[in-house]
Amino acid sequence: MSYDVTRTTLQGMTHIPPPAEELRLLDAELWQLDRRRTQLLARRAWLVAALQPRPTTRPATVGSPRPETSAPGVQNLLLLLGGVLLTIAAMVFTLVSWGHLGIAGRGLVLGALTLAALAAPLPLVKRGLRSTAEAVAGLGLALTVLDAYALYEVALPGTGGAGYTAAASALLAGLWLAYGLLPRAAELRLPLPAALAAAQLPLFFWAVSSSVGAHGIAAALLVTAAFDTVVALRVTIGSVRVVAAVGAYGLGSSGALTAGWLSWTATGPSAAARAAALILLAAAIALGAAWRGSPGKGHAVGLAVTSGLLTVAALGGAVRPAVPDAWTVPVQLACGIALLAAVRTGRLPEAVREGLAWSSAVVQGLAVLWALPLVAITLLGPVAWTFRAWSGAPATMREAVTVDVPWPPDIAAAPLVLVAVAAVLALAFRNTDRHARALTGALVLTWAAALTVPAVLELPYTTGLLTLGALTAVALAAPYGQPTATILALAASADLAFTALASQTATLTALGALTAFFAAVSWRLTSVTAPAALAYATALACATGAAADWQPQHTALLVLVAPVAAALIAPRVTERIPLEVAGAVAGLLAIGLAATDLPMLALVLALCAVIAAGTAIRPDRRPVGYAAAVLFVLAAWVRLAAWEVDMPEAYTIPVTVPALVVGFLRLRRDPLTSSWTAFGPGLAATFLPSLAAAWTDPHWTRPLLLGLAALSLTLLGAGHNLQAPLVLGGSVLTLDALHELAPYIVQVTDALPRWVPPALAGLLLLALGATYEQRIRNVRRVRDVLGKMN
Repeated sequence: MSYDVTRTTLQGMTHIPPPAEELRLLDAELWQLDRRRTQLLARRAWLVAALQPRPTTRPATVGSPRPETSAPGVQNLLLLLGGVLLTIAAMVFTLVSWGHLGIAGRGLVLGALTLAALAAPLPLVKRGLRSTAEAVAGLGLALTVLDAYALYEVALPGTGGAGYTAAASALLAGLWLAYGLLPRAAELRLPLPAALAAAQLPLFFWAVSSSVGAHGIAAALLVTAAFDTVVALRVTIGSVRVVAAVGAYGLGSSGALTAGWLSWTATGPSAAARAAALILLAAAIALGAAWRGSPGKGHAVGLAVTSGLLTVAALGGAVRPAVPDAWTVPVQLACGIALLAAVRTGRLPEAVREGLAWSSAVVQGLAVLWALPLVAITLLGPVAWTFRAWSGAPATMREAVTVDVPWPPDIAAAPLVLVAVAAVLALAFRNTDRHARALTGALVLTWAAALTVPAVLELPYTTGLLTLGALTAVALAAPYGQPTATILALAASADLAFTALASQTATLTALGALTAFFAAVSWRLTSVTAPAALAYATALACATGAAADWQPQHTALLVLVAPVAAALIAPRVTERIPLEVAGAVAGLLAIGLAATDLPMLALVLALCAVIAAGTAIRPDRRPVGYAAAVLFVLAAWVRLAAWEVDMPEAYTIPVTVPALVVGFLRLRRDPLTSSWTAFGPGLAATFLPSLAAAWTDPHWTRPLLLGLAALSLTLLGAGHNLQAPLVLGGSVLTLDALHELAPYIVQVTDALPRWVPPALAGLLLLALGATYEQRIRNVRRVRDVLGKMN
């Protein structure tokens, strides 16, 4: 570079340029470098653009438009339209022009047309004209239908329409089948599906024409569905299998629904047995389809489920007329459980066994749903005794649970249903990974059955209460699914408590027993049973007070036993929070009971404050001390209100003194604590309400005492360099003095002319403006003095 050369030359010489000259040379060299760089970048951009390939313009080639349809498509459409038009023409001829020909002419014309239409496809197939052959064959099949109609209109007009349709459809099905099996016609896709479609009609119309009734029609539908099922499973032609599947599902569903309706409306054993036989036929069809390899495992499982449900419906419907209505569901449940025996048979395919298992589960689930209303009534019905407490014990447990709701009809066998399903759950899943969950379900169902037994059997009221107590104890002792068992025990105990509200003696006895029982078992399930024991103890205290004819405010003192017990027991258990929450709720209940009597409310608040203070002694519950302080203050305020004290100082000093003590202790522990944090809240709690009261007090005693207190506070803050007492005391002292001078200021203002106050205000502003800087310095000096204070 030239700068380097220059510097080297200068270094070789005896004269070295000064720094200013060297800086000038350096700037000149940098300018040269920037200019050269700009030239090189411009050259580079030109070279890059020159090396990029330029697109060559070629004449746009106009492609031939893509055909919107293919030649075979056009051919098929034309053939279809031609066949339709010919069929329409044949129908017009048959319906309109038929009467202009004689019998021989009619037979000759139709016969010739039909034979020609059926014969023409054979040479067309041989020549490879398959689409043309299909269209002509369809015309021929349509002509055979017109031939049958023409024959009915001319030769057999008095024959029944249903019977003739059955015979004609059977004849057409056979004719089309024979035609479709011919060597050349076998390559046509239409004759065989058409033959199978015609075969759907003969049995149905025969049953209609024979007057065999709904049972015969259902049988015809099911037999046709069975035929379709066999065809669908044995024939390999796709179009035929589709028609067979549609017929099997459609006619099978129709026949099964008809048979189910006949079973439901059957009034005698004979009608029920015939309907059951039809339903069993439908079940056999579905089972056969599932067994012989229905496409896809899911499809086979679905058919097996349908077969199992139909079997249960058939067997249950067969015996329904012979048993009472209350046993209809148990009988069907027994049939559903019996399906599990077939599941254990190793000869059945896996898909069939799985489907039968699912069908059994569905039946059991429906049976449980049938029994749930009884469980709900038994569990929730006694809640109505809350509004009718101690109105008199009912005679039976059924009367105890049906206070405001009617007893469901035909549901006496519900406990047996629940026990049966519970037994299945306990036994069916042995040695499986779902055994624990099955046992939990069995426990719930057994508990529900036991809960409903007293009401179902109409046991005496006392016996029912003892049963609920025993059920509570057994649920807590259950070895499986402890959380679930605990929930069941709590539900049973709540049911017992609500049911016992009908009688005073029963209420006191039940609540006492529940309190003792849950307290006794709290060593095992403290998080649930201990709060439950406390809740029942609180309810027992309320019931005891009511039984003794105590006023609610006096009962509140008895309720406080629960928070005391919670405060004493909580440090000795591991799971303390639920117990402490229950104690707090009991304390709130006591406060609510005493709310109507101010002296008693003050006492209850003070006792709650003592309980909270005792709890705050524990190191992990120190924050409860704030609640204790609040309760103490509230107790003092309520007591003062009861004494009709209206002096604000009486309400604020009980807050100020503890707050100042706490602030003083904190300041001693941490000297860096601000005086506003230590003393500000306590001082403001008393001085601000007193100042507000002084401004509305017409007497001189309160302002004088407030001024002396504010002066003392100001001097105290100045003497100890504390900012909060100094500022609060000075502010209150100033405002209190203004309050005392306010009447005289008003008098002077009224004596002066109206122009004097604005003039004085103007002079004051001028004086402040003239000495603005001095005032600013004074303010800053005061700020610095206050800032140096704590």
